[in-house]
Amino acid sequence: MIIFINDIPVRILKADEKPDLGRINVIVDASETPLTQSKLIHHVWIQNVNDEDLGVLLNYLDSKVPTSLLSLYLSVKDYDSIKFFLRQKFKVVKAAGGLVRKKDKFLMIYRMKKWDLPKGKIEKGEKTRKAAAREVEEECNVTVKVDGKICTTWHTYTMNKSAMIKKTRWYVMDVVDDSKMRPDPSEDIEETRWMNGKEIYHALEHSYKSISYVFEQYYEMMAIKPANRPSL
Repeated sequence: MIIFINDIPVRILKADEKPDLGRINVIVDASETPLTQSKLIHHVWIQNVNDEDLGVLLNYLDSKVPTSLLSLYLSVKDYDSIKFFLRQKFKVVKAAGGLVRKKDKFLMIYRMKKWDLPKGKIEKGEKTRKAAAREVEEECNVTVKVDGKICTTWHTYTMNKSAMIKKTRWYVMDVVDDSKMRPDPSEDIEETRWMNGKEIYHALEHSYKSISYVFEQYYEMMAIKPANRPSL
């Protein structure tokens, strides 16, 4: 499970899972050492995390104090208990979106000064795949064909002083008709653009880490060899 908190990727690992140690700068055992913000430097792995520890970490990550944390891995004692804790702490909003292909290009939108992928809330009783296609079509005025699921992302935010967590299921799609493509200004979208691999690389420098993660998971799913895949 991966949650993006203030655009910082937080991976919650089960007891039998381990991060790539080549990416870790700091290892902390929560059962032996108090958790302080000063320990959150670059890429951190915290072991033996319980509900109380997670609450402390969420407060640190939600702080306006600048942090040098780049990624956080949490090995939890009770995975189901942690999921229950998160559901109690946040109101869950379900959403769906798409990574739309047109030959060797992908559809990006420019919204709120960031490059993003089209997505939106799932309506009551609506199937996830249908919601993903509808949101893409409404936001970009294109028609698409939905292929396979890429991944699920979670990210936290605050709305009307309430703590929210958005669960977004992402699908790969192929464009059917983009002859009338245009951004939907009612959704604060300023531009829609087809981008090749090089353009995507630069766009992701002005995007969210969750969007970079969707692209990473797409390439893993497609099992494209490094020599043949666009640089991201």
